[in-house]
Amino acid sequence: MTRPIIVLFLILSLTLASGSRAAGTRSAVEDAFRVWLAETAAPAAAAGGVDAGFFASAVADLTLDWSLPGLVPPGTAAAEAAPEWQAEFRSPGRYFDEKRLAALARDGRRELAGSARLFREVEAKFGVPAAIVAAVWARESDFGRAPIKYDALRTLATQAFMGRRSDIYLDEFVALLRVMAEDGLPRSLLRSSWAGALGQPQFLPTKLETHAVDFDGDGRRDIWRSDADIAGSIAHYLRDFGWVPGVGVAVEVAVPAGVSCTLEGPDKGRGLGDWAAMGVTAADGAPLRADALGSGSPKGHLLMPAGRKGPAFLVSENFYVLKRYNESDLYALFIGHLADRMGDPAARIAGPWRAVDGLTRRDVRDLQIALQKRGYDTGGADGLAGWRTRVAIGSAEAAAGRPPTCFPGRGFSL
Repeated sequence: MTRPIIVLFLILSLTLASGSRAAGTRSAVEDAFRVWLAETAAPAAAAGGVDAGFFASAVADLTLDWSLPGLVPPGTAAAEAAPEWQAEFRSPGRYFDEKRLAALARDGRRELAGSARLFREVEAKFGVPAAIVAAVWARESDFGRAPIKYDALRTLATQAFMGRRSDIYLDEFVALLRVMAEDGLPRSLLRSSWAGALGQPQFLPTKLETHAVDFDGDGRRDIWRSDADIAGSIAHYLRDFGWVPGVGVAVEVAVPAGVSCTLEGPDKGRGLGDWAAMGVTAADGAPLRADALGSGSPKGHLLMPAGRKGPAFLVSENFYVLKRYNESDLYALFIGHLADRMGDPAARIAGPWRAVDGLTRRDVRDLQIALQKRGYDTGGADGLAGWRTRVAIGSAEAAAGRPPTCFPGRGFSL
């Protein structure tokens, strides 16, 4: 047994035997955290290029943030998580709340007009449309109006020490230390979400290191206060992940009953002419234009985020670039639609989002496991509802002789 583990075991054992168990346990965990900083975090920081003196100064007064959700202190078992609701299965239409969309689109138009020169320069430099950059910025932090509540260094250290996904957070903690040292950013500036996403674009530290830019030329990548750095960093991130200039994100379509919802997915792209030949039209029934997704006749990929219980779209490769920013179909669709509305206030999603039965993340995971046992590929059993799960559901429905909906209700059965 190594020394850190022995120390931690003794601290926790002695504390749990004491009379003031709750307060004592927290104090013991704080003591164990100091051991962890010395025995685990410090070597990791040194290996990651952080100067030992800088590390010691940065963590000198660091304590755990007990307000973060889902913490698992050493020596305790993870509590059974409360039911988690995935927007994709509970009610996808709620993600597109009209009041919120209208407000963000209005604010976006104001920002695009008020900072027109900045957005022109960013678009010229990185090839990402100004409206897309503005839509991401609006969605992530409402152009800085949304509060960013947490001390980033404290948050990341807490998550690395006793978060549910502590395995990924040590690297993020070390990356933030590097950014602090390299850019001369004071800790007081470094605010994050409870999950450690930084600043107005909500980058994790490793993403800030690799994708943020000093667009205003002041020698630091300030994604908290500098509009130039924020807009430039969002555009640079999307370009790095393959944004194709001149190509849109999504076009809403009407999909006839004879075209199966199981054709959804990034691996089933077709030319827009091929979709039109199958009977797919624009949402209003007009013929599908060959340039509906922009120049270059890009492939269209079917997206039905609520299966047959919601609207359908053809999306481009840029849709999947947006998913590299946030791995959610609804997020990427939201960004594309919000950007459209910034340019055209009358733009709306025409197809209705039908009412669906709510499923928790645990429900989705159980369904994925059942589908996998039948040989269907759900892309894992993590309870996250993606296109593979929707296609698997539709395939199972078709195999059972039912019209595929690619979206379950509570009465769904294999």
